[in-house]
Amino acid sequence: MNIYEECKGARTIAISAHVRPDGDAIGSSLALALYLRKRIPDATVDVYLDRILDVYDCIKDSDRILHEPRSNVTYDVFIVVDCEPARMSFGHELFRSAAKKINIDHHVTNVPGGGDVNYVYPESGSAAELVYEVIDHDYLDRDIALAIYIGIIHDTGVLQYSNVRPRTLETVSDLIGYGIDFPEIIEKTFYEKTYIQSQILGRALLESMLLLGGRVVASVLFKKTMDFYGASSNDLEGIANQLKQIRGVDCAIFMYELGPQEYKVSLRSTEAVDVSKVAAFYGGGGHDRAAGVTMKGTYHDVINNLSKEIVKQLDVTK
Repeated sequence: MNIYEECKGARTIAISAHVRPDGDAIGSSLALALYLRKRIPDATVDVYLDRILDVYDCIKDSDRILHEPRSNVTYDVFIVVDCEPARMSFGHELFRSAAKKINIDHHVTNVPGGGDVNYVYPESGSAAELVYEVIDHDYLDRDIALAIYIGIIHDTGVLQYSNVRPRTLETVSDLIGYGIDFPEIIEKTFYEKTYIQSQILGRALLESMLLLGGRVVASVLFKKTMDFYGASSNDLEGIANQLKQIRGVDCAIFMYELGPQEYKVSLRSTEAVDVSKVAAFYGGGGHDRAAGVTMKGTYHDVINNLSKEIVKQLDVTK
């Protein structure tokens, strides 16, 4: 795909990503917006996302993100990145009414894609890497490179996950050539935590429990606990990954309460468990090593139901 060719002639373009956007969703969306505003200067390019953490303020035009749909507008092109359109934050009616719908994604549960035009490659480590592939590199600059770089490092665990390809490293090599301060970006956006984030991580680890002979770890945070610490969903990023680091664990379940008997679940795993299949069974999606789903019931019900699907892939007698 050449995203310019797909958008050429458009006067209004919208870009959106999934609910509770992570670094990849944010970086991908803003990189596309920066490129299209530069490539098609006469077009109006809007980005729709949930509110983001201030650590991403380093990305140019992050202050231009819209948090509610514009009224009385029909977009010539609507691009959804890093998810299938059904998982967008908001703006579903605007997507449906758009003259052309484009879907750029790397989730295995979103094949072949939900747009009129689709660029969906699950073998890619991040949506940001796909954005790099669809733009004209003659227009690549430091601001666009920074946004793409942030997306890549966040969805590849700073290039340590198994979704890293030789092409990923080649892409990163090109991006850092634009003069971005990549050590500081990694520290500030990936590793650095606020005091509240550290407290809530400690609480999640303290109250975790091992299941299925120690092959699975589960932790739940209730709304009253989050309220006590003054934490929001944005403060929970990275907890599931930290749980997976426990020795002997092949699958981590982290969940937090959205409302009465409703939980947002994040799943992380080793090669022993394809969590995309577990999440898809309950209506979620994601990758084979990282997936998510929203489930209803008591937290015991949710953990028991997930365990039933996980155990199908584990030989817990070993």
